[in-house]
Amino acid sequence: MTAPVHLPTREELGAALSEAARDWLDRALTEAGGEAETEVGTAAGCGSGSGAESGAGAGPAAASAPIPGAAPVPGAGSAYRAGAAPVPGAAAVPGAASAPASGAEAAYRAGAVPGPGQSGAARGAARWEALFAQAGRRCGHEHADAVRVLLLRAAHAGPDTLTRLYGQGTAAERRAVLLALPALVPGPAALPLVRDALRTNDTRLVAAAVGPYAAVHLDAHEWRHAVLKCLFTGVPVTAVAALAERARGDTELARMLDDQARERTAAGRPVPDDLRYTLTLTAPRAATATGEES
Repeated sequence: MTAPVHLPTREELGAALSEAARDWLDRALTEAGGEAETEVGTAAGCGSGSGAESGAGAGPAAASAPIPGAAPVPGAGSAYRAGAAPVPGAAAVPGAASAPASGAEAAYRAGAVPGPGQSGAARGAARWEALFAQAGRRCGHEHADAVRVLLLRAAHAGPDTLTRLYGQGTAAERRAVLLALPALVPGPAALPLVRDALRTNDTRLVAAAVGPYAAVHLDAHEWRHAVLKCLFTGVPVTAVAALAERARGDTELARMLDDQARERTAAGRPVPDDLRYTLTLTAPRAATATGEES
């Protein structure tokens, strides 16, 4: 079973990391913060799906465009590893598993390095995106989610950057992008990422996709199917943000849950406790003697 997502604070993370990993994280956050993107427009503009980012040349169409495939994006994950070297002086975490490079890191190793004529911002973005890909090896895979979210927040990554990192990333990198959405995207521009995650059967991605961002921005139809997806894949409904609030009085969700329970019973299969629990949440609030809901 996938546990509900909890990300430690920067202080908690620092206490859990080795000295070498803390040093790497400090340097990586400095790199990301030094190249923080300047978003164009207000939160309302982002809510309308603009998601335009400084220097990206992206407008409304880019924010709603299909998620890129797994192929590296030219220029992503570049200049930091000219000699396959990450942040200078940072040692790898002892015992951390070595994995094939992917996403931003693969683009760097493939030679997608910004040339001398490209802007410093492009080279800087490439550096921190490469560090984003290294987080598991440098700080330990058990801390990778928290480290990557910290890097995304330090860089003020907007919808276009998040979409690129998600599209070219590993499952672990995609999960981190999903976990960072509530802090970085105030509007619905990143919903295509949530929808993509909910189409998978990866319980880590599904659990991250049904967090606070989905609770605010998924419409009723999509949200109900997200709840059912959790039940089908074994993701505990405790991972669904605002479940009680959104389920209360939802007669359509109650019908869907009841249908599923009947189908399982008819097939001689047990009805999961999470399904029964969610069904109880769909009951409307009881009215009090004063006519107010309790």
